[in-house]
Amino acid sequence: MRHFGVLIPSTNTTVEIEYSRLLPDSLQAHYGRLGKGGKTPFSPSLDADVAYQSKMLGDAKVETLALAQTSASLFDDDYCTKCTGMMTAGAGVPSVTSAQAIGQAVRFLGAKRIALATPYSPDAIGRAKRYYETKYGLEVVAMEGFDANDSYAIGLMGPEHARDAFRRIDTPEVEVLVVPGGNCPTMPSIAAWEEEFGKPVITTNQAALWAMMRIMKMDEKIPGVGRLLGG
Repeated sequence: MRHFGVLIPSTNTTVEIEYSRLLPDSLQAHYGRLGKGGKTPFSPSLDADVAYQSKMLGDAKVETLALAQTSASLFDDDYCTKCTGMMTAGAGVPSVTSAQAIGQAVRFLGAKRIALATPYSPDAIGRAKRYYETKYGLEVVAMEGFDANDSYAIGLMGPEHARDAFRRIDTPEVEVLVVPGGNCPTMPSIAAWEEEFGKPVITTNQAALWAMMRIMKMDEKIPGVGRLLGG
């Protein structure tokens, strides 16, 4: 069995459910919870918590570590570098942020033009557009946010929020549909969305898992959670 670690905000109620129910027997996730440095759903996690929880997960001998909080990377151009530096220093293993994982996944699929459907506020989704265009050379051709202002409420949203947004923003020029937001329930619905819209769907928790499996050099396919992991 292969072991990996995931850092999640203290308000996240989705990551553990999606991974525990959908992972194959060959994979085991271990979690660290992080306090946040502000009151909004998109506030970055506390650096001290990132460092401490990374060290604790390192004690569990995880092979890699991810931060499942995409929005944290959108408000500071250097956050991904700073955060992965803290995670790797603490756990002693390679690490990745979910924001990085999404960008890497889109490029891995050979795509460039994406649409974003997310619980983010207008400001946050605008920052997501800038992040993926400047960091990964992508083109955000459409986007819609749900303007969430309560972290816990995001975890209670049904997957129909993303699906309905896809119906409104999808166009022929969109190559990949993307749902940033680790607390937004998505993974069990990805395969159905891909069949309905005829194109790949990438979400925070799916992409983070894919990125960690790449770090661990695992080529095992996970059916039912989209082309990215299912091949």
